[in-house]
Amino acid sequence: ASHFNLKIIYYLKFYIIIENMSLRNRISPENRRKSLKKLLKEKDLIRVIEAHSGLSAIVANNVKEQNGNETYEFDAIWESSLTDSAAKGYPDAEIIGAESRYETIRQILNSSHKPLIVDGDTGGEATNFEYFVRSLEDMGVSMVIIEDKKFPKRNSLEPGSKQTQEDPDVFAVKIKRGKKVQLSQDFMIVARIESFISGLGLEDALFRAKKYLNAGADGILIHSKINNPSEIFEFAKEYQKLSNELGFRKPLICVPTTYNTTTEEELKEYGFNIVIYANQLLRSAHKMMKETA
Repeated sequence: ASHFNLKIIYYLKFYIIIENMSLRNRISPENRRKSLKKLLKEKDLIRVIEAHSGLSAIVANNVKEQNGNETYEFDAIWESSLTDSAAKGYPDAEIIGAESRYETIRQILNSSHKPLIVDGDTGGEATNFEYFVRSLEDMGVSMVIIEDKKFPKRNSLEPGSKQTQEDPDVFAVKIKRGKKVQLSQDFMIVARIESFISGLGLEDALFRAKKYLNAGADGILIHSKINNPSEIFEFAKEYQKLSNELGFRKPLICVPTTYNTTTEEELKEYGFNIVIYANQLLRSAHKMMKETA
């Protein structure tokens, strides 16, 4: 009986926590949307964790770690195409429709007050991307990141998958069209460059970065699948030179899934502004579900 009572108490506490969090984390779309740009001005490195549901967003929103006088927490949330698809039982291949993605985004927004960055996959056709931008902006999303691969994409880390990049001029037009339809200055469109994933290397990555920035991209995410940060660090050094050449510098972003021993101090040293931990919550949940079952 005591064991049963303890279980009841646990479930009641769990219910109260969920109820309180979902009611407490209220913020207007306008204030949420502008909060990421504000953070970029205030902090050297923005720490982002993925969420794929309202519950995972509550965890991402509220987790804190105390280390001496410093409190560590996540600054923003990443709505991942991979984890959204996986949570619904689908591969990460742009199969999930827009309305299904919007529903997940709404769940996360309702459960958190932190800025939200959305994984936009390839962005689809340029016209589709225009509507996607307007919808995300209206919802209060701060940033969408689109990757320069041909539709339908395959996950960049999928073993044996063929990765085909989009023509950089075509992708630049998509960025321009997205920037043209947004209504506020707070919403950001970031280009994710897949040159290291597709095997085209540093020179191609820098060529694309220059083209996308000139098209109006609000930042660059450089992706790599090797197990050390050498590729992204080399790009970061050249990115600073490119920024000097262009006369402006936009945020630089990385996703250290495969080079996961790299420290945040190292990322800051090389000039990264945002680090995205892109799938850790779903991976840990999947592991625990298997063990529990």
